[in-house]
Amino acid sequence: MKDSNPTKKKLHPRNKHNKLYDFEKLTHYVPELTSFLKKNPSGTDTIDFAIPEAVVLLNKAILMSDYKITFWEMPKTNLCPPIPGRADYIHYIADLLAETNNNEIPIGKRIKILDLGIGANIIYPMIGVAEYGWEFVGSEIDNDSIKTANLIVMNNLHLKQNVTIRKQENKRNILKNIIKEKEYFDVVICNPPFFNSKEEALSKTVQKLKNLGKDNSGKTIQNFSGQNNELWCEGGEKAFITNYIYESKHFKSQAIWFTTLVSNKDHLKHLQSILKKVETKETRIINMEQGNKIARILAWKY
Repeated sequence: MKDSNPTKKKLHPRNKHNKLYDFEKLTHYVPELTSFLKKNPSGTDTIDFAIPEAVVLLNKAILMSDYKITFWEMPKTNLCPPIPGRADYIHYIADLLAETNNNEIPIGKRIKILDLGIGANIIYPMIGVAEYGWEFVGSEIDNDSIKTANLIVMNNLHLKQNVTIRKQENKRNILKNIIKEKEYFDVVICNPPFFNSKEEALSKTVQKLKNLGKDNSGKTIQNFSGQNNELWCEGGEKAFITNYIYESKHFKSQAIWFTTLVSNKDHLKHLQSILKKVETKETRIINMEQGNKIARILAWKY
C-alpha cells in the first residue's frame, strides 16, 4: 500500500522520502494512522493533509520508521512540519560541510550545529542525529515549546546524548545569549517565522484549505496550528533574516557557515545587499526542488 505522491521525486538524492509513502510500513509503527487512510484518484492509499491529526500521526510514523524515534508527542497548538522538506535542508548542509572535508560528509559529534528556533517538534536535530550523528544546540523562546522539546529529547536516548536546548530570553536577540563565549559551531541553521502577523498567517491558512477543496467556514481555527513565534514575527521573514545577518557579524569567528531558509524569493535581493554590507567572505543560494515548489537556503560565511 503505497502513496503515489509525485512531489517527492525531486528531493535531495540522499533523502529517504524520494520513495513513496509506504503506508503498510508506517501503520505498523502507528496503527492509529490507519483510520485516516483514504484512496487517491489512482486507487492507492493516502491521507487528507488538511486534517492536522492525520498529519501529526503521519509524521510520528515517519520519525519512528526512518529516524530512530521511540517517543514523539506534539501539542495541537504547535507546528507540525512536513518532514521530507526538512530532511532536504539537513542533507544540503551535509553537502556544504563535505566541501571542506575532501568531499566526504563529516559524521559524528565532532560536527556541532546550532538550530535557531528549534521548536517543540525538534525536527532538524532528529533528522541530523539519525542521519549523521551530529551534535545539536537548539535555541527557543517559548517555554511550552521548550518543555515539549525537552520531553522528546529525554525520552529518546540518542537525542539525549546529542541535543541541548537553550532558552532565548530576549525576543529581539537571535544569536546573542545563545552562542557562548569561545563556543564554536560548524553550521547555524534557521527556519524563520514567515508571516508579519497572526492575521496574515490565518488568512493564508484559509486559502490553503480552500485550495485543498475544504469548506472551512467555522473550522479554520481547528486547522490553524503553530505558535506565534513559529509562524510570524514583526516584519516577517525579511526583517527576521536581516536582523540575523547583522547579528551574525558579531559571531563571525564562532561559526563556519550561517544559513537560513528563505521562503520568499523576492527577499533575496535585499538580503544579498545586507550580506555585502556586513562584508561576508562568501554567500551561497542553494535551491531545493520539492515537487512544484522550490525552497532555498541562503548561506554565508566570513
